[in-house]
Amino acid sequence: MIDPRDALLVRAFEKQNGRDVRQVVVLGAVDAEEAVELARAGVDVALTDAGQARFVAPLRAAGVRLRGHVHVDTGLGREGFTLPDLPAGAAWLAGASDAIEVAGVLSHFANTEDVTEQNYATQQLDRFEEGVRRITSVLKSERAFERHIAASAAALLLPRARQDAVRIGISLYGLWASNETRLSAHSVLGRVPDLRPALSWRCASQLTKWLPAGSYVGYGCTWRAPADTRIAVLPLGYYDGYPRLLSGKAHVLVAGQRCPVLGRVMMNHVVIDVTRAADGEGPVIATLLGRDGAEQVSADQLAGWAQTINYEIVTRLGAHLRRIVLQDPR
Repeated sequence: MIDPRDALLVRAFEKQNGRDVRQVVVLGAVDAEEAVELARAGVDVALTDAGQARFVAPLRAAGVRLRGHVHVDTGLGREGFTLPDLPAGAAWLAGASDAIEVAGVLSHFANTEDVTEQNYATQQLDRFEEGVRRITSVLKSERAFERHIAASAAALLLPRARQDAVRIGISLYGLWASNETRLSAHSVLGRVPDLRPALSWRCASQLTKWLPAGSYVGYGCTWRAPADTRIAVLPLGYYDGYPRLLSGKAHVLVAGQRCPVLGRVMMNHVVIDVTRAADGEGPVIATLLGRDGAEQVSADQLAGWAQTINYEIVTRLGAHLRRIVLQDPR
């Protein structure tokens, strides 16, 4: 899902760098002012409810035409027109073709990632096809709408779901939507595709020092050094997106060695044991997520320790954290 501001940035990047992204669709919430701005930039939006009829007057006043994709709620219970509500709910679009061009029809699966059988997804596909028929009838359209419903898991596992386009998300970044998706991929495709994570998260230590045996680390005194221990203090914490539930469970990588997280993860600090990993007294580079030498900390591992899913781990990384894009990841 792309934010309206990010969609506009994509278009600005294209113009500046001579690139061409054929289509950008905002699936999230859009207000009337943003609808006009997106129409000017050539960005499509999801048409999810009758309340979006409020876009028509501002679009007409601005002399622009917005491309939209009608969202059919086929069983997720979130945005979109349900099948019973669709004819009446979308009827306003028939009289607004000068302001809004209906270019496509979309939906979203509810349960493709958590199962190894896809009965509910098949029902949703049936409803989706019926939704397309009803929208075509409401708009009295003779043109074929672009249809899209599949995210990463469905695109891998359900050939019927691939339709005219797919909306690859987490797999584009080299992560599996779930373990069930990985298992199902083998039976559907006859192999397991090689997904390579695109993201690493690294941090230089704020300081390193020796703590004598018996010293406590962190709030609550939840960890005590059994022997003299060399620690590194990392200047990040749960404020930056490193979950507090990783306290005393996780490890990071330093010089290819696993280094345990000591005590509680704090708001802006994490303390790790680098006794075996670091030589000398200088700073260390810690890999919180990614590969260092033969060792790796994956988003799935962090999710397991934090009792969540890999989506949450990677999406909660603070927007303030510095991003560095490498052309050659080696």
